[in-house]
Amino acid sequence: MKRYEFQRYYIPQRMMGGIKRYVENHIEPGSFLTAVFQNNLSEAVGRADEENMANLPAYAAYLYNEAPQGCHGSPEKVKKWLEVINETDS
Repeated sequence: MKRYEFQRYYIPQRMMGGIKRYVENHIEPGSFLTAVFQNNLSEAVGRADEENMANLPAYAAYLYNEAPQGCHGSPEKVKKWLEVINETDS
């Protein structure tokens, strides 16, 4: 999957798989992406590597422009989004 670009910022290609799995298949991402989807800036900053830290604006742009509204914005929304797949597995 190609990296996402916004102005001079980008989401590294290596991160796009986790984003796609979460958005399309409701699969829990790693701790950095979870913090991003939860809109928890301080947690995202604490968990980001140098490349992701420098490109946090691209993550915000991706969520605003590309991601379904129900999959991000708060811990509660992320929890609910992840529960969708668990309901179909039961």
